[in-house]
Amino acid sequence: MIKDNQQKFNRLHVVLDALVLIISYAAAFGLLILGNRVYSPHKQVLPAQYYFIMLVWIVPLYLFLYGLCRLYAPKRVQQSRYECANIFKANIIGTLIIILVLYLLKKHPYFREFSTRMVFYFFVVNVIAEELERNCIRYILHSMRSKGYNQKHILLIGYSRAAEGFIDRIQANPEWGYRVRGILDDNCRTGHEYKGVAVIGTTGDLEAILALNTLDEIAITLSIGEYAKLEKLVSACEKSGVHTKFIPDYNNIIPTKPYTEDLVGLPVINIRRVPLSNMLNAFVKRAMDIFGALVALALFSPVMLVITIIIKVTSPGPLIFKQERIESIRYQQVVHKIFHGCNL
Repeated sequence: MIKDNQQKFNRLHVVLDALVLIISYAAAFGLLILGNRVYSPHKQVLPAQYYFIMLVWIVPLYLFLYGLCRLYAPKRVQQSRYECANIFKANIIGTLIIILVLYLLKKHPYFREFSTRMVFYFFVVNVIAEELERNCIRYILHSMRSKGYNQKHILLIGYSRAAEGFIDRIQANPEWGYRVRGILDDNCRTGHEYKGVAVIGTTGDLEAILALNTLDEIAITLSIGEYAKLEKLVSACEKSGVHTKFIPDYNNIIPTKPYTEDLVGLPVINIRRVPLSNMLNAFVKRAMDIFGALVALALFSPVMLVITIIIKVTSPGPLIFKQERIESIRYQQVVHKIFHGCNL
């Protein structure tokens, strides 16, 4: 089963990451030695053993941070840019922790003489090495899955727009390694196909299919009118231990990443998220508006001065035009513009 292979792969991944960390650290030490010989030939560097003893806690720390940043989560549908961002985030946190340790223990002669350039070199080299390692693994896995290996067998429950959209995306991205075994639906006749994926039975056949233990995932793709069955289906899937995901049939109503609130244990999904309702977001936007306006005013004030003089000399009427604009449902705003025209 895929879940057993995933555990083995994650262990192998941890070992590879540990090796990359050690190699990156050694490369950083090499860059430190080379830099000192070129730019500071008279400066002494701590012996190698004093630097490499730090790996005893640096390697476990970084592996923990990688797990915390979800770098060992399944990557079948994860976009590479998110993984790159998580690698950068984990290394930033790790670097800050190393600097903090060196600062707190700077009274000790060993930590006082520890080169901060070494920390910087390690950060740069390790980020690049991790990116290369992850991209190589991603390429190998995508190549294997495109050829039919390392497939994840999945069953859809419910024939709907969500089911069709899921099948479309699976077939457009064979490197994800998903194989849809069929669809269970109570309203569509058995044998009906969509792009080669057939309806193989009804939802009443679910428990018998789960008992065969041949599936890696269940995707519930019920139409909106069938959501009354959802609780019973989820209970059956959870009882069997198979991984279950829910693909809503109302994806045209809510955004891809909806904003969810916790109302004392009751999840509330917002149909439309208004970022400016958050005080921090509103403050940041206002600060950027003011800063941008001041910069633009400083840059274009000479040009605006020339234009206003030309308008005043060549045209009758007021120079400034005042207008009320509705910025949102909540408030109106008065704007002032340089007006070129007759007296209103």
